[in-house]
Amino acid sequence: MASAMVRRSIITHCSKFASSWSLLSRHSSIHNPLSVSSFHSQAVGGGLPSYMRGAVYWEPNKPLIIEEFHMPRPKAGEVLIKTKACGVCHSDLHVMKGEIPFSSPCVVGHEITGEVVEHGPLSDSKIIERLPVGSRVVGAFIMPCGNCSYCSKGHDDLCEAFFAYNRAKGTLYDGETRLFLRNSGKPVFMYSMGGLAEYCVVPANGVSVLPDSLPYTESAILGCAVFTAYGAMAHAAQVRPGDSVAVIGTGGVGSSCLQIARAFGASDIIAVDVQDEKLQKAKAFGATHTINSAKEDPIEKIIEITGGKGVDVAVEALGKPQTFAQCTQSVKDGGKAVMIGLAKAGSLGEVDINRLVRRKIQVIGSYGGRARQDLPKVIRLAETGIFNLGHAVSRRYTFEEAGKAFQDLNEGKIVGRAVIEII
Repeated sequence: MASAMVRRSIITHCSKFASSWSLLSRHSSIHNPLSVSSFHSQAVGGGLPSYMRGAVYWEPNKPLIIEEFHMPRPKAGEVLIKTKACGVCHSDLHVMKGEIPFSSPCVVGHEITGEVVEHGPLSDSKIIERLPVGSRVVGAFIMPCGNCSYCSKGHDDLCEAFFAYNRAKGTLYDGETRLFLRNSGKPVFMYSMGGLAEYCVVPANGVSVLPDSLPYTESAILGCAVFTAYGAMAHAAQVRPGDSVAVIGTGGVGSSCLQIARAFGASDIIAVDVQDEKLQKAKAFGATHTINSAKEDPIEKIIEITGGKGVDVAVEALGKPQTFAQCTQSVKDGGKAVMIGLAKAGSLGEVDINRLVRRKIQVIGSYGGRARQDLPKVIRLAETGIFNLGHAVSRRYTFEEAGKAFQDLNEGKIVGRAVIEII
């Protein structure tokens, strides 16, 4: 088998990052943070407070800063959510380390649960009926507009407005942010809904109802980690019963892929990582085989496990050129190499062209699920226990500990997924 060539490696600055992320710091404008009780006493119409707090990324490799904001207000087709929990994801970390360009300052956090507290003026009555005030909800990180050429075909994961406005400009789909600092009125951008805040505005198409039987904290990961895994397994890989699947990188998203692969009836489910602790937990997520790629060649081992053929589906969940190459070389003839890990901007991976052509290898990118169709299904998988949220969430942090959460993520200390509680 020809070896894939890696053209560029990701350079990380972990020591520099860790030294500046020891704690979530507070901005000088709020040296005396308010208690919960005093915060909620500052009310405006409808019983909402007049301001809120959010964790702001100002510049690369600097601590998040808790700032006070004017209360964000939803516009037509949007809902205001009182945030209960927000997941800790590598996508935010990439932004915070300057590895992925994004507008700043911004509020990070993109997988949330919460309670609907307000609808935007002139919102469609069907939205209000589906998501009445008081509804417990989950927010997906891809928030479809519902109107573009892709959304009209059901491809919410390619929503033109989401990429043109939110990912490119840090705004919602009228080209404006909903976040403004209380002390200066300065606009602050939004990574997805800017969920690492006490309240956030979300387009209604990106929100689904959370049953009372599911907890707010653990369910936050449904909006990205599980949502991304479902999109990869259902749409990109199209996993079928009896398929063999390898997952390279068993963090929050990768471990969710293991559970989804098991739910879809995969036979051999192979987990690949460099940490024995993660590999041990991978067995609880559904892995039938584990490979420590720091100790043995993962490509050779995968081929050995599958009787010399390779897997039907390999998933790369790290975003590194080395693992990109491992993914493409681990699949059988006609197999699918699915890439879901984000990398430092400009990172490139190479593949053996002749093998790609002659053996009909499929290399497929997958960013996430399709919110209107998939998020209710993901929630149902958790509600029925087919997807085990309790196993998936390993760490919990308070809102004030958000900086430490991302430091721990950067240092590889989180097995599975961590969640920040904002209740």
